[in-house]
Amino acid sequence: MVTEISIHAPIERCFDYARDMDIHTRTVWKHTREQAVAGVTTGRIGEGDTVTFEARHFGIRQKLTSRIIEYNRPYLFVDQMERGAFKSMRHEHSFTRIDEQMTCMRDTLRFEAPLGVLGWVAERAFLKRYMLAFLKSRNLKLKALLEQ
Repeated sequence: MVTEISIHAPIERCFDYARDMDIHTRTVWKHTREQAVAGVTTGRIGEGDTVTFEARHFGIRQKLTSRIIEYNRPYLFVDQMERGAFKSMRHEHSFTRIDEQMTCMRDTLRFEAPLGVLGWVAERAFLKRYMLAFLKSRNLKLKALLEQ
């Protein structure tokens, strides 16, 4: 799944805000109570770093550990799940300079639910919509912070 948003801010600032753990925990859905609990828990995550998030999704407390596996400031960083509820998850954060004060931020999220056929059904029934709404909400909040 892919989301794109234009942000009236320089590319370097957008890139740095998107990888800032303090900003991340402020821009996710409040009801999930997501927080960084291990690895890089404050400040900016960088190449090779890991972060473990703890959050409540679907009424269940979950942990997910990701590592930054690709990093090219200010254009791209990719985090990949090492441990968590999904069978696999890869999140590409890419940034394109439109002009000096305008940036296109694109998220490409690929994931696979566990549990075989049951997971496949869950992905199509509700999980893809949930994850897309999660990304769009976070990106709108990030845009608002960057443009204030």
